[in-house]
Amino acid sequence: MSGAGSLMKQIHVACRQLGLDTETRRDLQLRAVGKASMSDMSKPELERLLEELKKRGFKPSTSLRHTPAPRADLRYVHVLWRLLGKAGVLDRPGRDGLNAFIRARFEAHWASVPIDVDALRDAGQINDLTRALQGMCRRHGVQVER
Repeated sequence: MSGAGSLMKQIHVACRQLGLDTETRRDLQLRAVGKASMSDMSKPELERLLEELKKRGFKPSTSLRHTPAPRADLRYVHVLWRLLGKAGVLDRPGRDGLNAFIRARFEAHWASVPIDVDALRDAGQINDLTRALQGMCRRHGVQVER
């Protein structure tokens, strides 16, 4: 990927992390760089926009890859979440979105909710989560092979 393409991807990740919608991002671009479209920006302008997002709280990941989940059933949870994300069903398709989904969906039902999905160890909780994600896949017509 070109340097500008990589910067654009990082900017989109930053906006997702900060919860900025497209309109808000374009307003920020106009204020920071004077251009509403990233495709019209030079590499230094994209870098300036990324710095502005960092000032607003964006924390770039030091690694784009996470280590695989320690258990097969948890890896399956990640597969289901990724399929839902690719289908456009999710507002927050990344790992943070999955963790937020778990908190929102199961916090009232489980005695405790881990900060990260890969910290789940209770087979019943993992089964609850898997069933919920499989149900979402069925409702949205997402094909799942197991």
